[in-house]
Amino acid sequence: MSETKTNKEIRRVLSVIVTNEDGVLSRISGLFAGRGYNIDSLTVAPVPKTDFSRLTIVTFGNQRVLEQIVKQLHKLIPTYKVIESGEFVEKEMALVKIPLNEDFNGLDAMLKAYNGTIASSGADFIIILVADNAVRIDNFLKAINKYNPIDIVRSGSVAMDV
Repeated sequence: MSETKTNKEIRRVLSVIVTNEDGVLSRISGLFAGRGYNIDSLTVAPVPKTDFSRLTIVTFGNQRVLEQIVKQLHKLIPTYKVIESGEFVEKEMALVKIPLNEDFNGLDAMLKAYNGTIASSGADFIIILVADNAVRIDNFLKAINKYNPIDIVRSGSVAMDV
């Protein structure tokens, strides 16, 4: 999945399967940092019933930079597989804390539109959870501003090839 950030840079989602061992995350983030590449988001989780982990990396760059990133990832010893093209199911999550003294008119419709739900509540706030693709999470976070959020936490992307 790619999306334009500037005229020259494109967004790229990389799904990297690595051996689940100490220091792998450090080596991969060091590969990016050492070459001046930026990681927009990074999510890591073990692959069930294996000795591998899946890293979902979202980055931006021109075509040459993206090709270099993929080549360098392939060279790392703990890397088993790099999936950098094709179709992904990609989702992000956001948690938004809203004070209870706000007017919640229209909130239910917004939650339905963005796969959202009330995840928790306290004496003076509610916490909303939404899960959707990155563009829709961006749009939700713009729309939710009318409820004057106290705090917002956003996850990185998780992706699975189809």
